[in-house]
Amino acid sequence: MDTLTQSIKDRLSGAALPRHIAIIMDGNGRWAKQRGLPRSAGHYEGVSSVRKATELCSDIGVGYLTLYAFSTENWNRPQEEVDILMNLIGMAIEQETPDLLRNNVRLRLVGDIERLPDEARSRLFRSRSILEGCTGLTLSLCLSYSSKSEITRAVRRLADMAVAGEIDPQSIAEETIADELYTYPTPDPDLIIRTGGEKRLSNFLLWQAAYSELYFSPVLWPDFGKEALADAIADYQMRERRFGLTSEQVEGDADAERQPI
Repeated sequence: MDTLTQSIKDRLSGAALPRHIAIIMDGNGRWAKQRGLPRSAGHYEGVSSVRKATELCSDIGVGYLTLYAFSTENWNRPQEEVDILMNLIGMAIEQETPDLLRNNVRLRLVGDIERLPDEARSRLFRSRSILEGCTGLTLSLCLSYSSKSEITRAVRRLADMAVAGEIDPQSIAEETIADELYTYPTPDPDLIIRTGGEKRLSNFLLWQAAYSELYFSPVLWPDFGKEALADAIADYQMRERRFGLTSEQVEGDADAERQPI
């Protein structure tokens, strides 16, 4: 663990860490435009931020990191940019796999993965297979992902099961739906971060974000390093998570947990 990571770990040690962090990685194109570079340069630079975020979460003990890498809507971008992104995603994960393995990071692929080009999909599948036995941080890449499509898919699957007599429609609960989402069995995110200054979820984890803490950073993704991520986590640690309860109830539950048995 390097000196910077150790100092961040010490800084964040006074309160509970989020178990699951999800990030909307926004601002690659604007980063490149500000420097007079092609948009692809921003995407390539953003890979460094992915590495830094993964390393920090792994080193400080975050259990799950989910990254919004490519949305269903992104298929509508210029074909040249889509091709660059698909090649970059597969190549970058393949190149990072040895380090991910050394750091005990498991890889999950979330979304309509079959829609990805064959070469990118094959590279991602190989990396996922290599990392399958890892037991540390779970890194989930949302690719060809749309939360509305995810929920629609889950509803259709449950409807098919109901028509086939496999389930009673009256037995369908929130947990039943959650079990049919792409993200199952990953727990819902505690903290969702969006970089680049925009303040919306953009069709990302809409079901799972029901009680997530939201953090919006003006920093463009290629510039979003370990210190910026630590700032987001520190902000999360100062919040009171009530889940519909009152502050007094939350404080009472905490006091009860501290009582000796």
